[in-house]
Amino acid sequence: MPQAHTATEIRADDLITSVADALQYISYYHPPDYLHALHQAYLREDSPQAKDAMAQLLVNSRLCALGQRPICQDTGMVVVMVKVGMRVRWDRDVSLQALIDEGVRRAYQHPDNPLRASMVSPPIGQRKNTGDNTPAVVHVELVPGDTVDVRLAAKGGGSENKARFAILNPSDSLVDWVLETVPKLGAGWCPPGMLGIGIGGSAEKAMLLAKEALLEDIDLHELRERGPANDIERLRLELYEKINALGIGAQGLGGLTTVLDVKIRTFPTHAASLPVALIPNCAATRHLHFTLDGSGPANFQPPRLEDWPAIDWDPSAGARRVDLDTITRDQVRQWRAGERLLLSGRVLTGRDAAHKRMLELLERGEPLPPGVDLTDRFIYYVGPVDPVRDEVVGPAGPTTSTRMDKFTPRLLARTGLLGMIGKAERGPTAIAAIKEHGAVYLMAVGGAAYLVAKAIRHSRLVAFEDLGMEAMREFELKDMPVIVAVDSGGEAIHKSGPRAWQAHIAGVPVRVEGA
Repeated sequence: MPQAHTATEIRADDLITSVADALQYISYYHPPDYLHALHQAYLREDSPQAKDAMAQLLVNSRLCALGQRPICQDTGMVVVMVKVGMRVRWDRDVSLQALIDEGVRRAYQHPDNPLRASMVSPPIGQRKNTGDNTPAVVHVELVPGDTVDVRLAAKGGGSENKARFAILNPSDSLVDWVLETVPKLGAGWCPPGMLGIGIGGSAEKAMLLAKEALLEDIDLHELRERGPANDIERLRLELYEKINALGIGAQGLGGLTTVLDVKIRTFPTHAASLPVALIPNCAATRHLHFTLDGSGPANFQPPRLEDWPAIDWDPSAGARRVDLDTITRDQVRQWRAGERLLLSGRVLTGRDAAHKRMLELLERGEPLPPGVDLTDRFIYYVGPVDPVRDEVVGPAGPTTSTRMDKFTPRLLARTGLLGMIGKAERGPTAIAAIKEHGAVYLMAVGGAAYLVAKAIRHSRLVAFEDLGMEAMREFELKDMPVIVAVDSGGEAIHKSGPRAWQAHIAGVPVRVEGA
């Protein structure tokens, strides 16, 4: 007779506690493999702008680990992949979704380190924030065994929005598709990071494979040293080399490193089909793996302080200091794309919802709310984390600026707005409007949110309180580091930088700005 196996009882509270603790842990601790890969890329980098951006990411990471505050203000949509052993039983009659959601709720409402709630429901129409970042996106698989295996990630919107899918012909080149796709992603996913690629299965399976691939450790450096052992490893190396040869670089500013690793997972597929999914992971790269065996909740050991490299970063070196309270259009016309600035003075904040509200008021002939006079002022695209203890504001890094492109021409024309601050590139419509109105677009480093918050000395609510983290505020800054991304003449570093560095990598003699 087959041997009988005793079921393992898993306490529901152990899963809830483990999920909550894991989400707190990944909010402020980078994985050591990412830190090592980013540091090595920093040491190799020749582009001044890209090297400065990577320095900010590394300095921010260390600050977050010491202060136990979020690496990025976008603390992510929670994605959980669970393998439940067939011999597992639970001590409570409740769904796995409900247990995980309770863990998410506790993590995001933690009094010492509240995380920003970003989930909205329904997804179209009212899009009301759920307030606690639930529900999580949960994938469950039943497997042999008596444990519960959990892989968990917090995926920011900037990188999730860059997910791409295609069904190629079996004879098509996957490499060509990737090299055509990656430059179109822009910099909103905050490179350098990882690319997860799923090949095969069906449409939904390929996407899931790509997401699963992002949960693996970075080991490209080891693969390069030992050499590929199979076709997939050869494909990883080829894509790594060719993507980095595009010259996109850190934050899309142009440079030697765009990806730190390329991960690939495959599944058999239909003979007539080649489904391919590509999903990038941002510089926050938040994920963790734990197993429950009935002995209690998971225990997460903090990384060693030595895992964080010591970076000698001087934000003032070579930077122009700017007083936003006295800035003039004549001064702005002197700035050039790629130039580093340190901003002090008052700036307004506003994201998608606030832009929509402002333009609705203007189009109805109504005035903007008191305190929202944009004449010759700057607006910062940000939705900060709530402050704790003596903080003025929680981590407050930039959001992806291209989402504001459709509002920019009308806002510049109707308000006298002088400048904008965000992350990543601007599209052609926004660049044309910036040039037409003699305005400017400045870029802060995405993924350095706690570092940015250190430059914010005062914050007050000025409008649209009901929008929560998207409400408009006025920040008072002291030496906030930014780069001129689009100058008043329409020159854009996200165009000129990658173009110059792609040629530089290919060995074409060109002048590389700032090198």
